[in-house]
Formats: sequence, C-alpha cells, structure tokens
Amino acid sequence: MRGAVEERAVELGTYIIETGATVRAAAGKFHVSKSTVHKDVTERLRRENPQLYEQVKVVLEKNKRERHIRGGLATRNKFLSR
Repeated sequence: MRGAVEERAVELGTYIIETGATVRAAAGKFHVSKSTVHKDVTERLRRENPQLYEQVKVVLEKNKRERHIRGGLATRNKFLSR
C-alpha cells in the first residue's frame, strides 16, 4: 500500500516536471524542506515510479546547469536596486 510519503514524492515529481521548478521552489510550494524534496524526488521516486524519476532527473539537471546564472542575476539585481 502506498503511503503519504510516496504519494508526496509523486506529487512533487509531477509538479517539477510540469513547471520546471527548482527544488527550492517546490519546497516552498509544498511547505517542506529542500532536503525533503531532494530525498523524495531522488530516492523515493526512483523506487515508486522510475519513469517519472527519469523525467524529473532531466529537469533537475537542467536547473543545476543554470543555477550559476540565476545566482549572478540575483546579485546583479541586488546591487542595481541600491
């Protein structure tokens, strides 16, 4: 029987795929920690739904490749607003 944790992992995975959300954004949306999101979509989702896991992995890898750009833009905006 599927528990609430496994259901949450599937919901998180679906949300990340549909929106392209980062781990941080998904954590905020579902009111859980970033660590919980990461564990759900990497470990639990792999066991529960391997096809969904592969799709989520693609989105997370894309976000990881782009994070330095988002960080740079945030810093730029911070100093431009001063």
